Amino acid sequence: MFVAVAGNIGAGKSSLTRLLAEHYALAPIYEAVDENPYLEDFYRDMRRYAFHSQMFFLAKRLEQHARHVNPGDRVIQDRTIYEDAAVFAQNLFEEGVLGARDFGVYRAMYEAATQVLRPPDLLIYLRAELPTLRRHIALRGRRFELGIEDAYLERLSALYERWFASYTLSPKVVLEVGALDFVHRERDLQAVLARLAPWLAEPVLPLTAR
Repeated sequence: MFVAVAGNIGAGKSSLTRLLAEHYALAPIYEAVDENPYLEDFYRDMRRYAFHSQMFFLAKRLEQHARHVNPGDRVIQDRTIYEDAAVFAQNLFEEGVLGARDFGVYRAMYEAATQVLRPPDLLIYLRAELPTLRRHIALRGRRFELGIEDAYLERLSALYERWFASYTLSPKVVLEVGALDFVHRERDLQAVLARLAPWLAEPVLPLTAR
C-alpha cells in the first residue's frame, strides 16, 4: 500500500500523513522542506533560485522513492513528485520565473524519472481555501513562509485543481479541510477516517485526536 497525500502549502499534509501513518501502520515519508538549502533564498528571490530549489526537490523525491517508496510494503508520502512538476514548477514557468530552457531540463529529468517510479495506490488531496492555508502557515511559523503572497498561494491552488482533475494514476479522494481540525477534534478525525475507509485496509492501531 502506497498512499500519497497532496495539497497546497499549509493544507495539513504533514499532520494527516502522521496520523494515518500511526493509524494504519504506514511508514511516513515527509517532504524535505528543512533540508532544502535554497528554499529560503527562493522565497526571497524566486527568479534567481527557482531552478535550484526545484531540482533539489526533484532529486530528493527520487531518492525517497528509490530508498523507501519503491521497495516499501506500506508507506505514506507527504506531497508527491507529480505535484512538484504539475503545480510548483509549472507555476514558475507560467509566471516567467523559470525560463523555458531550465523548465525543459527539469521536465526532461522528471519525465525520465517517473517511468521507473511506483505509482500511488491512493491519492488523498487536501483542498483548502486561502484563509485556511494562511492560518496553518501562521501556526507552523516558518519565517520564510510568512511572506508568501496570497496571489502565489491562489495560483498554486488553481494548478492543484487542474492537476487533480486530470490525475489518473490511482484512485483519488478529496478532503475539504477548511472546516476540519482532524488534529485536535475527535469527530473531525473520525469523519476523515470514515471518508477514507473504502480505500484503506482495516486500521492496525486505534487513533484519537490530540
